[in-house]
Amino acid sequence: MSELPPLREVIAAHGLSASKALGQNFLFDEQLLSRIAAIPGDLSGKAVLEIGPGPGGLTRALLRAGARVTAIERDPRCIPALAELAAAFPGQLRVIEGDALAEDHAALLGEPFHVVANLPYNIGTLLFTRWLGGETWPPAWQSLTLMFQQEVAQRIVAAPGSGTYGRLAVLAQWRSTAKLAMKVHRSAFTPPPKVMSAIIHVTPAEAPEGVKARVLERLTEAAFGQRRKMLRQSIKGVPGGLDALEACGIDSQRRAETLAIGEFVAVARALS
Repeated sequence: MSELPPLREVIAAHGLSASKALGQNFLFDEQLLSRIAAIPGDLSGKAVLEIGPGPGGLTRALLRAGARVTAIERDPRCIPALAELAAAFPGQLRVIEGDALAEDHAALLGEPFHVVANLPYNIGTLLFTRWLGGETWPPAWQSLTLMFQQEVAQRIVAAPGSGTYGRLAVLAQWRSTAKLAMKVHRSAFTPPPKVMSAIIHVTPAEAPEGVKARVLERLTEAAFGQRRKMLRQSIKGVPGGLDALEACGIDSQRRAETLAIGEFVAVARALS
């Protein structure tokens, strides 16, 4: 591996600037990037999916950690910089120019993989809920190490009854373990976003039996869609929802944020 120029020089050489439309914010601190790449554990020889690598700051750290990286980037301006990186790490980096939302990630990698990404803000939650979904479990991914706005990260790891507890927490925790791995100050980015960021680390856990993921997704969507309302109002549009509450001994006058994850699982099981 040849010595790489500093990231700022790469960005200047390719005339790159962060695109607001693509939700980009670049990280230059290589020590910080190495710490992020270390969160999933030893990646040597492992398959890693990265979404929105931009000029390749985190990609570098992953390649230095010995990972085999598949990076999906939709910004054509970043492709030449990533091509240089691929040349510096022969056989370790595959760059796909395209939309991460349009790709079948499991088919693309064809083997178990880790996801490590500073996700573009505008598609982060959408990708996250997709990775958490699906009836096949355990999933093709072995861990998710993802950068979010701190407020979103707190919603993912929230406990029942807290102000940040909602649909994201239930989806992230009913058959996975989610933890806040690191906070990242806004000043670490170029340009600095208006908010703080945080990295969450998610690993699959055992899935409760007899529960369809799609049913749980629909149930939480209804329950938290009108979170100020009692469950008897918010889930009355879910066929069989009120009967399932009664069968599980859950008072329909409660609000969604008071239900433990196990209670959502029980109702989803009754509906499944």
